[in-house]
Amino acid sequence: MELDFGPAVRDFRDEVRDWLADHLVGEFAEHRGVGGPTDGAAWEVRLAWDRELSADGWLGIGWPQEYGGRGLGLLEEIVFEYEYARVNAPYRATVNALDLLGPMLLKMGSETQKKRFLPPILAVEELWGQGFSEPGAGSDLASVRTRAERDGDEWVVSGQKVWTSFGIHADWIYVLTRTDPQSARHKGLSLLLVPTDQPGVEIRPIRNLAGQDEFAEIFLSDARTGADMVVGEVGQGWRTAMATLGIERGTTLLPQQLTFEREAEALIALARERGALDDPMLRRRIVDAWISVRIMRTTNLRTIAELTAGRTPGAQATTAKLYASTRHQQLGQLATELAGPAGQIVGEDYALDRRQRSFLLALAETIYGGSSEIQRNIIGEQVLGLPKEPRP
Repeated sequence: MELDFGPAVRDFRDEVRDWLADHLVGEFAEHRGVGGPTDGAAWEVRLAWDRELSADGWLGIGWPQEYGGRGLGLLEEIVFEYEYARVNAPYRATVNALDLLGPMLLKMGSETQKKRFLPPILAVEELWGQGFSEPGAGSDLASVRTRAERDGDEWVVSGQKVWTSFGIHADWIYVLTRTDPQSARHKGLSLLLVPTDQPGVEIRPIRNLAGQDEFAEIFLSDARTGADMVVGEVGQGWRTAMATLGIERGTTLLPQQLTFEREAEALIALARERGALDDPMLRRRIVDAWISVRIMRTTNLRTIAELTAGRTPGAQATTAKLYASTRHQQLGQLATELAGPAGQIVGEDYALDRRQRSFLLALAETIYGGSSEIQRNIIGEQVLGLPKEPRP
């Protein structure tokens, strides 16, 4: 896939291409495409790669210069992410802070918080985890029970968080807590920044189907953080959290879709190798898989065009996550079927090949980032105007 974003960013595109050609070498080149939002593979290599990017100013290129960024625009961000994905560079280890926390602080954080936390994020000196979901508050985030009480110049936080991506590596977590014990649902919540290196924080890894421990559960037992570590206003944490979840912009759309296109191309190559294209039923499913990634491309380009024009993305942006996650699972299922018995054989110490790992990790895509059930409710209520689902 080749895209030309126009003469305004052509020099910048060439700069990105030249840098990647010069630096994506050696051990980094050996790990092309490694990692993902739920894939903790080759963590130390990816961390070193992030530091390589940081040294030449390629992290947070859209962030203001006073906080360590380059102060470039959305179009440059999209060009960088596209070129980055085009060469199949390693998935960034610092993505949680770069794509979620950092933009949230830029939008809603205090000046003190911005100066304190943004430069270390870009320098890859501090890693972050997200403390939103709980055992009884996953898709229904408004049901959080983790509480925080004010004690002089500090907040005292107690509760449990779960499914924190790369939580075992986090130096800090941003935690959605209930600061008003008399409140319910969306009211009385606050978002706090909490350091993990203290006695009141215990982080336990959670192993997934692929044998990795990129997820973690976090136990907070009278953990402490400063009174000034509230992002936004006290009691307005729901608004802050929704702003965080809404930050996923067009910069992440094309890279994901490019990954799916590569998998579809590999699927077609496997089908040719196995002679599966002679089977009309399989051929139909393969064509359908290829059509699905082309639909993703068209959807993503529409969304990016709206973003760069300064418009609010249309209905296709709301449906994109649901469509991509379900279709990716179907793509992985088909690839596994085509591989046959050989696709079920693992390596030494349960080592998985790329196709097996992608298939297993894709099973979680309809859960994290908003489950498919919740996504369908949002589409039904906000896009189609259907009545809201009854609540118990």
